[in-house]
Amino acid sequence: MSILFEHRPKWVPYIFIVLSLILLSLSIGKGQEWNPTERLVAEVAAPFQKLFMGTISITRNIWRNYFFLVETRQENLLLKKEIDLLKIENSKYQELLLANQRLQKLLNFRENTDEPVLPARVIGWDSSGLFKSIIIDKGEKDGLRINTPVVNSEGAVGRVVSVSSNYAQVLLITDQNSAVDGLVQRSRGRGMVKGMGSGECYFDYVIKTCDIKEGDTIVTSGLGRIFPKGLYLGKVKEINDSPNKLFKDVRVTPAVDFSKLEEVLIVLRSGFVPLRRPEIQ
Repeated sequence: MSILFEHRPKWVPYIFIVLSLILLSLSIGKGQEWNPTERLVAEVAAPFQKLFMGTISITRNIWRNYFFLVETRQENLLLKKEIDLLKIENSKYQELLLANQRLQKLLNFRENTDEPVLPARVIGWDSSGLFKSIIIDKGEKDGLRINTPVVNSEGAVGRVVSVSSNYAQVLLITDQNSAVDGLVQRSRGRGMVKGMGSGECYFDYVIKTCDIKEGDTIVTSGLGRIFPKGLYLGKVKEINDSPNKLFKDVRVTPAVDFSKLEEVLIVLRSGFVPLRRPEIQ
């Protein structure tokens, strides 16, 4: 007998539980009080029914939440793509807005000068570190030649030192090899703005009696026949009047922010007729 119970199928208890659940369900439908047998069945089967229904509920919730999470993840991916696209579009819009502002300033400068000017774009910077220079997309065909002045709406940028048919190299006023005759706009004191090879300039040969103060504006004097008169060169940053020196030591912050230089104007001096580009047939 014990051997029979030991070898009984393992699914027998499950059949008993299922039958008990069916019996309990049928008895509930009668609407009458349970008899002792039904009470016993209820006490035995109800915990299993509770466990069974709880398992079904948990499984159903996990299944629903899984699909909900999958759909949510797909929506998040789509929203992220839309946000990335909007960021790109906003970046393009901001760039166009800033470019328009820069070009508007150049246009205002162009309208307020008597000299013929030609717009150009900065396409490269000197990579050797020996010189402070830029490459622009205009050359001999556009009327450029050595020492042609280059400016922007803020002031003097530099002068052309090398030129080819379609491109030119411009030596910036911050280069150590650059020297521009300048004036103190307020007092008309004279000096020479020379590059320091960094982001600043010296205002050399300023005599002891020159009326000059920190914050004074330095402009081009027009001498030297390169830059037109009155272009902004910078503002006086620091003055050192040493009694042991013949001239005052003056440091100047350039008017042009060279770190943001993207477009420039080439000043084609009066009396010089630029070469025309050949027309495309």
